[in-house]
Amino acid sequence: MHPAPAFLDTDRDRLLRRIDAWPFALVIAVADGRPVVAHTPVLVDKAGLLSFHLSRGNPATAAIERSGRALIVFSGPNEYISPDWYETADQVPTWNYLSVEAEGTTSIMDETNTASFLDHLSERFEDELYPKPAWTRDKMTPGRFEAMLGGITAFNLTPERLQGITKISQNKSAETRKRAAAHLKAVGGDPTISAMMERDA
Repeated sequence: MHPAPAFLDTDRDRLLRRIDAWPFALVIAVADGRPVVAHTPVLVDKAGLLSFHLSRGNPATAAIERSGRALIVFSGPNEYISPDWYETADQVPTWNYLSVEAEGTTSIMDETNTASFLDHLSERFEDELYPKPAWTRDKMTPGRFEAMLGGITAFNLTPERLQGITKISQNKSAETRKRAAAHLKAVGGDPTISAMMERDA
């Protein structure tokens, strides 16, 4: 959707928190004038540096290596909003959603930093499975992890453009948003979207 001023979000801290909350992203590069795309989880540090990895056989990997640039798109929660839910005349269907776009220069990690990144990546998501004992590469056959490193390329991306869309019907009146949020909750819609609609109302 077009980044209308009412929905455009440039609050850096909020966008970095959003990336951390919904880290599975679409990485986009250009090769021979055409877009190439890959899906991958992305880690973000406190300084805003983004880190990700791709298979060396992925066309996006070669495109990023050649250009030294990429665009990463993060899609957060999203919900269809029925015009009936506003309970006012002449409304149309829409979609409320949270997103982030990070565009910038990339650099390739060396093997040591790649291994460290992969450790942090698994730790990040294993922590969410507690009380399951965390998986670490110590559980692998000696030498297997190191051998598999040759099949991937890990990148850092420094955002030059970081912006998002926060579309939660904030272009509607407070009461209209509350009504729509109540209907969304009633049908079991995403609680993040309905709560933000209520809170910002």
